[in-house]
Order: sequence, then C-alpha cells, then structure tokens
Amino acid sequence: MFWKRWTAVVLLGAGVTARVAAQSNSSQIDTGDTAWMLVSCALVMVMTPGLALFYGGMVRQKNVLSTMMHSITILAVATVHWVVIGYALAFGPSIGGFIGKPVWAFLHGVGQQPNVDYAPTIPHSVFMAFQMMFAIITPALISGAIAERMKFSTFVAFVVLWLTLVYAPIAHWVWGVGGWLRHLGALDFAGGTVVHISSGISGLVAAWMLRPRLGYLREAMLPNNLTLTILGAGMLWFGWFGFNAGSALAAGGLAASAFAATHIASAAATLSWIVVEWAHRGKPSALGAVSGCIAGLVAITPAAGFVTLQSALIIGLVAGAVCYSAVILKPRLRYDDSLDAFGIHGVGGTTGALLTGVFASKVVNPAGAEGLLYGGFHLFGVQLLAIVTTWLYAAAVTAVIVKALDVFMGLRVREEEEITGLDITLHGESGYNFMSEASV
Repeated sequence: MFWKRWTAVVLLGAGVTARVAAQSNSSQIDTGDTAWMLVSCALVMVMTPGLALFYGGMVRQKNVLSTMMHSITILAVATVHWVVIGYALAFGPSIGGFIGKPVWAFLHGVGQQPNVDYAPTIPHSVFMAFQMMFAIITPALISGAIAERMKFSTFVAFVVLWLTLVYAPIAHWVWGVGGWLRHLGALDFAGGTVVHISSGISGLVAAWMLRPRLGYLREAMLPNNLTLTILGAGMLWFGWFGFNAGSALAAGGLAASAFAATHIASAAATLSWIVVEWAHRGKPSALGAVSGCIAGLVAITPAAGFVTLQSALIIGLVAGAVCYSAVILKPRLRYDDSLDAFGIHGVGGTTGALLTGVFASKVVNPAGAEGLLYGGFHLFGVQLLAIVTTWLYAAAVTAVIVKALDVFMGLRVREEEEITGLDITLHGESGYNFMSEASV
C-alpha cells in the first residue's frame, strides 16, 4: 500500500508539473487580446458583405447581383490565395525589404503559438486571419470602379494577379518586418496606404483602361436601391471598428483610442460632406451622407492609432470636403469610376496618410512618431514618399495586369450584354422578380 500511495503522489506531482510547464509555454498568449482579435476578425469580415450591399444599391437594377457577386466571390478567392501564397509574400521574412520569403506558403508553420515579431500575445493563426480580412476587402473596393461592364472571368483573374503583384508587396513594404517603408518610419495604422490608396489608384487605372460605360454622361444611370446602400454603409461603419481598433493587435488603451477616433472622424466627415453638398447643390442627399461617412472612415484609417481625438475630428472634417470635391470633378475629367472608388478611397486614403504625417503624436502611441504639428518634419517626408511610391507602383503594375488580361482574356462584356444587363447575361438571374397578381 505504501508503494502504491507513493507512486500515486509522484504521478500526481508529475501531472501538475506537466500542466505548469504547458501553461508556461503558452504564457505569452493573452486570452483577452485573443478574444478581441477574434471579434475584430469577424467585424472586418462583415465589411465585405456590407460593401456588396453598399455597391449593389448604387448600380442600375440590371446589374445589382453582378456587382454584389464581385464582393462575395472575392471572399472565397482572396481567402484561398492568402492561404496558398498571399500571407507568406506579405508577412514572411523579408527579401531585401520588398517581398516576403514564402516560408509560410500554405500556412506551413502558422499555428497556435504567437509570432513575436508581429503580435506576441495572440496566436499566429489569429494574426494571419485578421490580415486575411484586409486582403479580402481591398480588391473588393476596386470592383466599384469597373462595375457594370467587366467580364466576370477576367475580374477573377485580375483579383488573383493583383493580390500577388500589388497588394502583397505593398503590404510587406509598410507592415512587414524588414519592409523598406516600415524601416524608413512610414506610419499606416490600419491600411490607408496598403488598402485604400492601392485600391483607389488601381481602380482609377482599371476604369480608364476599360473605358466608360455605354451612355456615360449622356443618359441617367440612377441607383436601383439606395436603402441597400445605406444598410451597407451602416455595416461598413460597424465593421470598421474591428478594422481600425483591431489593428492595435491587443485589447487596451490604444485600441480604445483608435475606436473613438474612428467614430469621431466618420461622423465629422458625414457632416462635412452634407454641408458642402448642401451649399453646392442646394440639397443634402442620403447618398452624399453615407459617402461622407465612408470618406471619414477611409481617411482616419492610417491615423487611427497615432492621433488624438481632436485631430481625428479635423481629419474627418477635411476628408468629407476633399472627397466630395474629388467626386464632383469626375464628369469634368470624363473618366468612369462607376462607384467612386478613386474619389473616396484613393483620395481619402491619400488625405489620411498625409494628415497622419501632420497630426501623429507619440503621446497617443509611443511606437509611432511626431507629426509636422509637433516638429516631425521627417515623418511628413516619409509619409509623402510612401504615398507617391504607392501611387506609382499600384498604377504601373495594375496597368500591366489589365493590359495582359485584355490581350489574353478580353476585359469587357459584349455591347449587347452590357445593354441587357450583367445579371442575366453573365449569371442567369435577376435581383428583382416582381410578380403581378395576374401571374400568381
């Protein structure tokens, strides 16, 4: 009996030791941070269906489903791309500061333990998933520029090539450990440069090369359902809290500051757009209000974790007015960015990235830098360099991708398909099927 009891005590002690050792090995993981980041992943994912509604309501009735199909399809395409190679290229060990070494292709080695270089308190797989949601929504933003006229098969091929050749390199430059813009000190808290400038500029290039829709500037192209657009804008505003506050990569004071800055800037830009439009057109519009909301969200994205709440208010006010001005100039410049991807995301992202270089403060985030307002001339110069570089690189590579796809696949649907509508001709369905009493 003595030996049995002694053996039991030894085994019990060994079990306790093993549990303590296991807890020690996982002690880096913070459950609160992990829970917040899982919620943030879900919030950012909801933004893509929200974008589908936002864009879907603004096109003509005959193209509502084809437009929404872009966003829904990208959820699948970008996810698989991210697993296979996208994450590895964007965040893998740096090759000369320009691209990641594909050691994490097919997510090899991406598991439950933290990656201390990026997020030391959450599992590596959670960080990967959070960044995946950014890679999903970014090309979806571009779809607004080419809506109602691009072949669906060509668009899918464009997304794969664009994520590989444009998004992944820029993400590595700015966010990747060893990325050359990150090394210089460029600040982009949640994607003003990586997400919004890259997609906005690429959308402009694609829209210009695709040529305007039939009847553009000669016939009315009215939104089919602005109630969908307003609902989509609400989902985007809601999801953006995960987009920006989640980019703190922890549940704490910085996330709280980014959360508040996000909401304040969006509200300020909504009011700014309404006031400017009211003064210019004589009437404030619902479409204008939600456009202002998105413009404010875009502009605060690079700055959210680096600026005070007072600065966030100013950024929102500026963004609403600047983006409205960009949108109303579109007809004069005669390019057909169908749903203003460039006017809101390209211009708004540029505005936000530049103002980050003005208003950033180390009081808000010690890991950041001092902006121009606080004597930070270096940061302002680096922000300007990041903006110009992203503009030029995204425009040039997008032009090459679009030209190649035009040669090998063709860009545009046939004229009769465009006239009939892409819902029927490309997908064989209709967004609205109203039945009369006589047909019931």
